Amino acid sequence: MDPNASAVNQNCSVYEHTETARVLFPLFYILVFLFSVSGNSLVLYVAWHKQQKFNSTSLYLVNLALSDALFALALPGRIAYYVRGFDWPFGDVACRLTAMVFYANTYASIAFMTCVSLDRYLAMVHPHRLRCAREPRVVRGVCALAWTLVLLANAPLLFRSTLDEAGGKRACMEYFSLEGSPALPRLLLLACTVSYGVPLALILGCYTSIRCKLSRAARQNPVTDRSGRGHRANGIILVILAAFVGCFSPYHIAVAQFAARQLLRPPLRPLSCHEKKAFKMALQVTVSLMNLNCCLDPVIYFFAIKTYKKRVVRLLRGCQLASGLSSSATAEHSSSNT
Repeated sequence: MDPNASAVNQNCSVYEHTETARVLFPLFYILVFLFSVSGNSLVLYVAWHKQQKFNSTSLYLVNLALSDALFALALPGRIAYYVRGFDWPFGDVACRLTAMVFYANTYASIAFMTCVSLDRYLAMVHPHRLRCAREPRVVRGVCALAWTLVLLANAPLLFRSTLDEAGGKRACMEYFSLEGSPALPRLLLLACTVSYGVPLALILGCYTSIRCKLSRAARQNPVTDRSGRGHRANGIILVILAAFVGCFSPYHIAVAQFAARQLLRPPLRPLSCHEKKAFKMALQVTVSLMNLNCCLDPVIYFFAIKTYKKRVVRLLRGCQLASGLSSSATAEHSSSNT
């Protein structure tokens, strides 16, 4: 290894536009926090308050909302981190827990989005086959298995420090150790393929199959094309696909291309300072996009559960009516006192 290149890399600061980031990232994550907490809390409240009999789709979506709500609870720590200029004040254990919650939410969201797509595919393309796979008892088992696999896959984050101290600041989850292991690029490519590539292929396959069935049904009997059930199922998967591609693709593509370049790099040639800065900037932007998924998931629930909109409207009208009655009672009490 070239000692001059090593010295340059040791003195390389990947933080650029820090002052801008101290304003933009906190504002962005405050909005994500507010939308995520309000949207997913509303989903959970409506779902549990009515004590409805959950079908397979609503079970998957409630688990998706629960994952997003738990993730939102970790956002205030990240907001404080960015306000302090990439300085984590809460210690190593809290940083590990934040990393665990972040990645668990990411891949739980991917898992449940894929499950919803497969569920709609079975309901529309094979309504009479594998009906047992859509029974609530089986779906609860699938959800438990998904949570177990996600937590086990991310558990190693609890046993490895994700803090990096430099320049008097403690950076949390900033990916400084990506050059540490020769096997890491291969593991990253494998992880991107299994946790992103396979789910994306399944969702695309489900969307294409439902679309093809609707087209065949319309050609054979134009009257069936007026039924909204098939088109609603197709629309649900289209919304999932758009959210999946928009939120998760940029991050996984950035990580995959970085890992591929690492594999093609000569063994003794380290990353240049410019490459580190470019990768760091790409991660900051793509991770922010990925975190937007917790705001978009309530939209999926809105499209997937046809009674959800009515329940939300009734709930808001009830709150408005209660507020009006309270104001009237207050006014009457004030007039009687005078």
